[in-house]
Amino acid sequence: MATVKVSPKYQVVIPRNVRERLGIKAGEDVQIFLYDGRIEFVPVRKAREMRGMLKGMDTRVARDEDRP
Repeated sequence: MATVKVSPKYQVVIPRNVRERLGIKAGEDVQIFLYDGRIEFVPVRKAREMRGMLKGMDTRVARDEDRP
């Protein structure tokens, strides 16, 4: 787990290992969410980059009787 310090301008640096694992590059957008008392940073991805992300996922889902 990485720890970062908030600068006097309220800025933080995302540690290199985290940036590399998430593929975050300089200048890219990151969404920030407050969730359950914590801050979450989520990289913004274009739909084209998400293509094939769920390949191999089991799409068989139990459905209600009134659904085809």
